[in-house]
Amino acid sequence: MSTEWKREIIDYIRRNRVSTTEVADCLQKTGAIPGLHPITRGHFRVGNVFWVYAFGETNWDVHEQLQDVKDGDVVFVEVFECGDRAIFGDLVSKYLFLYKQVAAVVVTGALRDVHRLIKEAWPIWCTGYNPVGCFNIKIERQLDPEIMREHRQKYHGAVGVCDDTGVVIIPKECHTEEFIKSLEFMEQQEDIWYECIDRRKWSTYRTVCLKEYLQK
Repeated sequence: MSTEWKREIIDYIRRNRVSTTEVADCLQKTGAIPGLHPITRGHFRVGNVFWVYAFGETNWDVHEQLQDVKDGDVVFVEVFECGDRAIFGDLVSKYLFLYKQVAAVVVTGALRDVHRLIKEAWPIWCTGYNPVGCFNIKIERQLDPEIMREHRQKYHGAVGVCDDTGVVIIPKECHTEEFIKSLEFMEQQEDIWYECIDRRKWSTYRTVCLKEYLQK
């Protein structure tokens, strides 16, 4: 029942505010989407990943796909062959946050209208900014079907965790009871490490490397 464990994972991370750092550690130091930074600081978001692609310097496909996002989704827009062009800006962001009620927007490309995005303080992660946007025309050329299949299988329906450090994706094969236990263990270990540093005044070497607390 991976769907049930997925709901529990999302709930546990949200209630305990488990950071992307801790989640990545539970994934054996993996899961991060490289190059992403929050437009505004201080946001923490977790939710079901709704995967979208942008391709060929047009955002026509993005507009079309975004019609189906659900309340609470982490919208993950993966960008292919768009150069440095911004994928979208304030209009799409407003649509997603105000009318579709998504949890977060993650784009592996540039955005524009950044002064408005900062003013609204929406939870958005992207790789950069550019006032020059994509075209909104339908093109005959399409994203490679194999890439589309592989990436949709990998990301759509996964769990996305977003904070000031970046974005980590928990793949569907990790939506298990064992992963919940890993999260619980990681939280407990963090508490122990800080207790050793703050109260016992141990070095990080004694705490993290030697794990002397296991001998006490």
